[in-house]
Amino acid sequence: MMVLKPLISSLFFLPVTHSLKYFYTASSGIANFPSYVSVGLVDDVQISYCDSHINRNIPKQEWMKKVDSKYPTYWEEETQTCRAKQKNFRVNLEIAKNLFNKTEGVHIYQQMIGCEWDEETGEVRGFDMFGYDGEDLIMMDLKTHSWITPKQQAFIAKLKWDHDRRAVEYEKSYLTQICVEWLMKYVDYGRSSQQKTDLPSVSFLQKSSSSPVSCHATGFYPNRAEMFWRKDGEEVHDGVVKGEILPNNDGTFQMSVDIDLSSVKPEDWNKYECVFQLSGVNEDIVLRLEKTGIRSNEPNGNMWIIPVVAAVAVLGLIGVVGFVLYKKKNAKRPPSPVDKSRPPEETKFLPEA
Repeated sequence: MMVLKPLISSLFFLPVTHSLKYFYTASSGIANFPSYVSVGLVDDVQISYCDSHINRNIPKQEWMKKVDSKYPTYWEEETQTCRAKQKNFRVNLEIAKNLFNKTEGVHIYQQMIGCEWDEETGEVRGFDMFGYDGEDLIMMDLKTHSWITPKQQAFIAKLKWDHDRRAVEYEKSYLTQICVEWLMKYVDYGRSSQQKTDLPSVSFLQKSSSSPVSCHATGFYPNRAEMFWRKDGEEVHDGVVKGEILPNNDGTFQMSVDIDLSSVKPEDWNKYECVFQLSGVNEDIVLRLEKTGIRSNEPNGNMWIIPVVAAVAVLGLIGVVGFVLYKKKNAKRPPSPVDKSRPPEETKFLPEA
């Protein structure tokens, strides 16, 4: 049975951090797969997509279509950026192959660029990283305003890119200012398309009778939420594993918190309840555990995983060509040409060996 109870004050201390991330991937040696893919994400929700097959940048959220109401040539210019970076990345991939003296087989050249912004404190963090074949290649260090590399093959690139001080200063400006300005715009577009708060569907899931019980909430917005287990009104920590908040493909979010009840008598299960709290909502959603209310899929235990598949489908696609290389919270987008006051982005080519 689901009931609503007053929200506890601890929820208001949840961090409010937004992120804008762009991932660019060039690959070779992979049959029937685009040689270039670019993906943009706001708060880990995909907002744009382009690849070498469709050769145009397209919105992946309805609210991103609103951008061209203020910037009529936005998507046309984003497409131009995609095509330009596609050429640049193909050249750099070939240079990287020669630098590492491996030209046959599957190879991947990537960039992540973007920023994070704490809405409450105003703190900003920018990042720009390049990778090759699943390993870090060269990245910007904003503390020293210089490029760093763990690879000897990229040391000449580091020296060359450091020497271009105009490009370094622009890099700093983009990562700490321009990127954040666009992030704020995108967050506003997203907010205007959502209700103030979207309440979730909360349910109990279990792979098998011997597995932990998962309290799963999906379809909520924004992504500032808390969920935990209680017994007799007291929060439970032993045997509890809390999952991360994950994006759904419709702009909402999902999360789960598991509890191991293998040592609890069946007649005592109804002493446990799951509590979900959403920022901006003045009442908790409380769901008391009843065995008859647990959804299960005894034969293979896959039913409860289904909602996650849609949410990460695009990430799985990019993972085929090495997107999984960066599980760190980093990324970048080149500055949109929409704002004509911005200096053009420097084209970064790796020096030939």
